[in-house]
Amino acid sequence: MKNDIKLSQNTNNPSRRQFVKQIAATSVGLLSASFGSHAQDASRYLPGAAPIRYPEPDVVALDKRFTYKVGNAAIERIYTGMRWAEGPAWNAVGRYLLWSDIPSDEQLRYIEEDDHVSRNFRKPSNNSNGNTFDFQGRQIACEHLQRRVVRYEHDGSVTVLTDSFGDKSYNAPNDVVVHPNDGSIWFTDPGYGSLGWYEGTKANTGSSQPYQKEAIFRIDGQNGKVTKLTEDLVKPNGLCFSHDYKKLYVSDSGASTSLIRVWDIDGTRLKNGKTFATMQFDGKKGGADGIRADIHGNIWSSAGWAGEGFDGVHIFAPNGDRIGLIKLPEICSNLCFGGEHRNRLFMTASQSIYSVYVGTQGAHIT
Repeated sequence: MKNDIKLSQNTNNPSRRQFVKQIAATSVGLLSASFGSHAQDASRYLPGAAPIRYPEPDVVALDKRFTYKVGNAAIERIYTGMRWAEGPAWNAVGRYLLWSDIPSDEQLRYIEEDDHVSRNFRKPSNNSNGNTFDFQGRQIACEHLQRRVVRYEHDGSVTVLTDSFGDKSYNAPNDVVVHPNDGSIWFTDPGYGSLGWYEGTKANTGSSQPYQKEAIFRIDGQNGKVTKLTEDLVKPNGLCFSHDYKKLYVSDSGASTSLIRVWDIDGTRLKNGKTFATMQFDGKKGGADGIRADIHGNIWSSAGWAGEGFDGVHIFAPNGDRIGLIKLPEICSNLCFGGEHRNRLFMTASQSIYSVYVGTQGAHIT
């Protein structure tokens, strides 16, 4: 680098101090410019592609509160070849990631110790979508095809937790979480799996209306009773608890402007519902799907349907400000934290699975 400023040997010399300040300012400027001007390139994930020069250009801090970028950690595509990947869940005991390929009617598994991916981990999967593990290590899945929520027991059998409410079938349960205090299971039912035959079966209601109003439901962990928490959404989609389990966040992907709602949890009820964040950024309007909380109370949301520079993951501070962005070359449907320290973010994105190590931890076990 050519520079016309002559350095003095005296570190207290004004000209040297000026030079150091100039170099520091230039470095910050170049770093910011590289974040802002980086052209997202899907070819970086192809076999034999050139390695990524650190720091990872597609993990972007939008605010000084985003301090979770690991300087020498790159976004990795760990598997590709699905039709529509969804429902990632981390099993800490088995050290594996589980997810669904809904149209392919299967669940897949990534084993951390050797990066092996097992297809047909469960096939058929009844076009399963969201997955999680309860606090006894049992897998819970939302099935589009059978319009139900099921649990896989330790002996391999399947328990149907619920397949109807108020004598009506569900539309197509979508995403699911478990509360540690009472073992209750909370899930959404937007009905995407009943809109056609690609991710389930088309609803045979005889009209364009779903089997019942889209809503959020809760299954009691003790007696299995199902209650409707709220139907005050168009298409309730991904959901997660806050880091302290005092709030419930739910993405509404059917609103005119896709948004994330939040409620206070009052025992078995929700109250004080309000908009937490909207999915508009940099002049683009997209959608939120799966969401997760980290230990600092930030909300990490999948993002898609708005194109390059938007699709990926958006990170929101506890007050709803957008503070960070992870750019992906595909629409991101869902995400979860995993790995030994829950500091590895796994992202299901259309036909591929991506991961990146971050400087925080997931607040919950999956």
